[in-house]
Amino acid sequence: MQVARSTRSQDPEPTAELAVIGLGYVGLPLAREAATVGLRVVGLDLDPGIVAALNAGRSHVDDVTDDDIGRMLAAGFSAHTDPDCLRRAQTVVICVPTPLTTDGGPDLSAVTSAAEAVAERLRPGTLVVLESTTYPGTTEEVVRPLLERISGLRAGSDFALAFSPERIDPGNPGFGLRDTPKVVGGSTPACATRAVAFYGKLVDEVVQAKGTREAEMAKLLENTYRHVNIALVNELAVISHELGVDLWDAIRCASTKPFGFHAFRPGAGVGGHCIPIDPNYLSYKVRSSLGYEFRFVELAQEINRRMPEYVVRRAQDLLNHAGRPLHGSRVLLLGVTYKPDIADQRESPAVPVARLLRRREAEVYFHDPHVAEWAIDGVPVPRVDDPATAVAGHDLTILLQDHSSYDLPALSDAARLLFDTKGRIFRPGVEVL
Repeated sequence: MQVARSTRSQDPEPTAELAVIGLGYVGLPLAREAATVGLRVVGLDLDPGIVAALNAGRSHVDDVTDDDIGRMLAAGFSAHTDPDCLRRAQTVVICVPTPLTTDGGPDLSAVTSAAEAVAERLRPGTLVVLESTTYPGTTEEVVRPLLERISGLRAGSDFALAFSPERIDPGNPGFGLRDTPKVVGGSTPACATRAVAFYGKLVDEVVQAKGTREAEMAKLLENTYRHVNIALVNELAVISHELGVDLWDAIRCASTKPFGFHAFRPGAGVGGHCIPIDPNYLSYKVRSSLGYEFRFVELAQEINRRMPEYVVRRAQDLLNHAGRPLHGSRVLLLGVTYKPDIADQRESPAVPVARLLRRREAEVYFHDPHVAEWAIDGVPVPRVDDPATAVAGHDLTILLQDHSSYDLPALSDAARLLFDTKGRIFRPGVEVL
């Protein structure tokens, strides 16, 4: 998100207690929670379609409903494309994306653009918080110098600066923004105090880190831990299949240990806005600053990246055993989002699976209750309307996402061949990853 500059001299809004830059999966829930507790909130986003929809009461984020937006508007919330809405904000939180560059590092262009927009309008006493995921040192080495150079103000004395990693888990009914502990690290102890006081209005528990680098590392540690353990069970899935071992049963048995074990489960790959992306930031920082590789992350990336190809190879073996080649077979993919019961498709392993199937000249179809249209490399994938009847007309059905609306026993009864990559259907005739 590149934030445009403006030369307007008059403020478009009265004083706001919070300005959120980036109204996506992270920024919009934050804005909603702030409005809910009575703060006056403005939001900044470069996408005029998103801004217009929000101001009209329509949400584009799974976890924020249209009714939520209506209540936010009633509480004084407004969305803008003009960065002058930042001028009177007492607190500014940056929630812009940090995608990967071609060399595997984070693309900080949206962060620097947002920081410049803030700096040009920064007033003494303002709290600035970065929530965008990045490598340790970004707040102090990138954001702070920009803010101080452009504004002429100093962090810790003239304004407060902090980093607080986002912990949004889209579609999680058990943990939302308020009941997920919020980690906060300040540039100085005084900055940390300001940030802790702010987030204390929005969440039940605030955890103070030693500094911004520790808070940045905490986010990467959380997702690297998951990334590495998912890679472990993914490789075990491949090995166990060759050894004739039911890994899913082994995981069930190991999960009964009341200490020292946390269950992870294999799948067609890893998706979402965190696990496939965030560990790369740490790997990039190690390479660029220390000159060597973070081998655990590199190996985990390699294992998880090859899982879609393994799934397609298993699918091909299934068809071969049934006397059909993959070439020309009708293959139905069920669930193309990266996790159950949401519409979010970011980094979904369904994409490389479909791409590989097409390369082998299979006829690929899909169904997802949350996705109306789907395309791979710009080429639309035909959608079936009723998976319960469609499975009988396809040579192979692959369950990639176990949405709760799927009647899995009925699908397994009707399907010619069913490959379950989620470990949900343990029935005769169903192949499980």
